Amino acid sequence: MSRHEPTHPGESIRDAMRDAGMSATQLAVALGMERGNLYRLLRGQISISPRTAVALERFGWSNAEFWCRRQALYDLARYRRDSAA
Repeated sequence: MSRHEPTHPGESIRDAMRDAGMSATQLAVALGMERGNLYRLLRGQISISPRTAVALERFGWSNAEFWCRRQALYDLARYRRDSAA
């Protein structure tokens, strides 16, 4: 049985940022985070924290539970892939 491997939530944030016509700097300010951390998140190098999930919710991009679930599903799929080797 083939499993669909979820993408890192940062990809969805990057797409939403692009659709909104925002720069990374603008989004970082809106979310109250350092621009470097936002870049790492967009590249999938760091996880969405509960703080970031709430900031995304307050910004109007879904709710915090959605972002936390997305991150958990991504982490679980990555763990399964890495531990199967």
